[in-house]
Amino acid sequence: MLTAFDLMTENPQTIAPDDDVVTAARIMLDKRYNGLPVVESDGTLVGILCQSDLINQHKRLNLPSFFTVLDGIIPLRSGSDMDAEMRKISASKVAEAMTPAPTSVTEETPIDEIATLMVDNKYHSLPVVKNGKLVGIVGKEDILRTLLPKEEPKE
Repeated sequence: MLTAFDLMTENPQTIAPDDDVVTAARIMLDKRYNGLPVVESDGTLVGILCQSDLINQHKRLNLPSFFTVLDGIIPLRSGSDMDAEMRKISASKVAEAMTPAPTSVTEETPIDEIATLMVDNKYHSLPVVKNGKLVGIVGKEDILRTLLPKEEPKE
């Protein structure tokens, strides 16, 4: 069975937590990436920045609903949820907009487990790590390529 090692793109393009979101958006658009792994200078994976994280900046802020009981106001959503949403909407640095501690796989993860994670969680790409360090990335296109027939070597 194929594993992440067989499918992954080694040494993928990355960004740092301190990079600005404009730079990240430019890389994604120019290279047609759905997401970029966010790594520290030593290669440790700390997050992933997806197109949806950047699109988040243009969404409408959902104000919390509340109800009143005996002249008291009870919010139906925690203030910390709203704070996190505000930080994402107003993010200027990658660290503020990224998804921290993303789901990742190892080089030994089988293709069926990768496909299940992608479909069940609507992931477009999954970082591949070894000892906490980024070694590659697997995208939906990598899995689709396995459906194509192998090309015969030309003589």
